[in-house]
Amino acid sequence: MINNVSSHYDSLIDENNDPVFDPEPLKIYMDRWDGAAFIDLLGLSVSKSVLEIGVGTGRLAIRTAPLCRAFTGIDISEKTVEKAKQNLKRFNNVTLIYGDFNTFDFSEKYDVIYSSLTFMHFKNKVDTMAKIYSLLTPNGVFVLSIDKNKNKYIECNGRTVEIYPDDPDTTKTYLQNVGFAIESITETVAAYLFSAKK
Repeated sequence: MINNVSSHYDSLIDENNDPVFDPEPLKIYMDRWDGAAFIDLLGLSVSKSVLEIGVGTGRLAIRTAPLCRAFTGIDISEKTVEKAKQNLKRFNNVTLIYGDFNTFDFSEKYDVIYSSLTFMHFKNKVDTMAKIYSLLTPNGVFVLSIDKNKNKYIECNGRTVEIYPDDPDTTKTYLQNVGFAIESITETVAAYLFSAKK
């Protein structure tokens, strides 16, 4: 079993896995977690600054970066961030960070923070949400997609990665406990989408 999440995602890059270039049927499949309904919840505009937690190779960033003033993405996989830099190089408003969200020292606040298919990697979710809350501007919005899958492990290409599944009731409680006002909870085929306001 691999507990090192960054090693798993580095290996995916070594195996030529880049969701930015997924075929159309797979892109449509991924919309079950963060399609148009998810993007709409972000409320993006050219005046807003955005942070994506778990930017990956830029699968979502390639859609959101053109819609905001400044886009920042952070990811714990160095090889993934390098791939994202290639995929997003045509945008001059993008900053990409290789680092652990929970320990990285951010120097600015954001109008919108979002994360999809990443929260399952955070063990101490309350601390993570409290940090997100602290990084938002007044009335800032946090949009989160959590997977309905309750498996405690990801099995991929001979690797086993431990994860920490989320559920909607606990997620709602955690968000409220750190100060968020829940704007909406939307259920999709594969996920729950939360919109929460500071």
